[in-house]
Amino acid sequence: MRREDPAHPLPPCLDDTTDSGCAATTDAVTGATTDAVTGATADAVAEVTTVSADRAPADTAARLRADADTTAGVPGVPGSPAGTTVGVPAGAAVLAVLLAAALVALAAMPADAGSDGVRERAARVVHDHEQARERVDRLRRTDAGTTKVKAAESRRKTLRDDLWDLLGPAAHDNGDPVAVDPAGRAGHCAVPDPAPAPDRTPERDRDRDRDRDREKEKGGKEEGDRAEWTAPTRGYWLSAGYADKGSRWAHRHTGQDFAVPAGTPVYAVGPGVVRVTTCGDGFGNQVVVRHADGYFTQYAHLSRTDVRKGERVGAGQRLGLAGATGNVTGPHLHFEVRITPYMGSAVPPLPWLRRKAVRVTPPEQPGTD
Repeated sequence: MRREDPAHPLPPCLDDTTDSGCAATTDAVTGATTDAVTGATADAVAEVTTVSADRAPADTAARLRADADTTAGVPGVPGSPAGTTVGVPAGAAVLAVLLAAALVALAAMPADAGSDGVRERAARVVHDHEQARERVDRLRRTDAGTTKVKAAESRRKTLRDDLWDLLGPAAHDNGDPVAVDPAGRAGHCAVPDPAPAPDRTPERDRDRDRDRDREKEKGGKEEGDRAEWTAPTRGYWLSAGYADKGSRWAHRHTGQDFAVPAGTPVYAVGPGVVRVTTCGDGFGNQVVVRHADGYFTQYAHLSRTDVRKGERVGAGQRLGLAGATGNVTGPHLHFEVRITPYMGSAVPPLPWLRRKAVRVTPPEQPGTD
């Protein structure tokens, strides 16, 4: 017969003095519950204690293993000595179960889960894409056969599409304004009133890239092939560079900063279409332009935006004014070059500009472009 604890009386059906049918049901339910809970508790406590003992000094390890031996004697656990009681308080046992479950969950989590995993995968794809792009350029310079050029270009396009598929959903999930509010309307960003223009989304940009690639393979000229390109601002000096480290950034710096006074005009480096005019995150007021070669340029921390989403711009056309919006310590232009419009696809901007025959002065000299 089970004894009733005066402080915690049993319900009528759980008292062994009631009818045999109720008692039989009680024995079956409570017995199974006791076996499951205490068994799991004992296993979890023993496992966690053993792991702790393996990592502890010798004297502490001996004590932990002794505690584990005491804990192992739990009623309902096969092999436990009769009459042995749990060697830890009930609260500690429950905590041990939760800790063991957390350890199991962490062990089962993929190595690339979470934003850090996406960032690492994206970095590998960006690296592979740029290598593929260099191979395409090299083959074209050496007048390699058409088959080789097409195969290399196909590889580059596949990597670009992989990057879109990886970063697009992550940007939506993280609420990146570039993905969820590219026109800046939801964030009430200070942009010019929109004029009627074709509806464009990053996904449709990708489809247009594919169509343009097919046309170029047929011998068509790509827009901007012979266009004049330019630096994104004037009277600057170069401050934080691509891949710089510092306490101001959670990770490496993803662009090139042009230090200029607030109100300095900011220009499109080449012809393209404005794809983003938004605000609301660490980049503050920003403009993203897509160029004919498929790359995107970002102009961030603007004090004012002079263009709207969907507008065509030429090289040297003013996009806005430099400022200090977003996460900054002073006025400057953050200039970035990306394979997609999303964070995580940036490439070194100064070498990219040099390929466009744009001269950018070194950091120790004032800008004269």
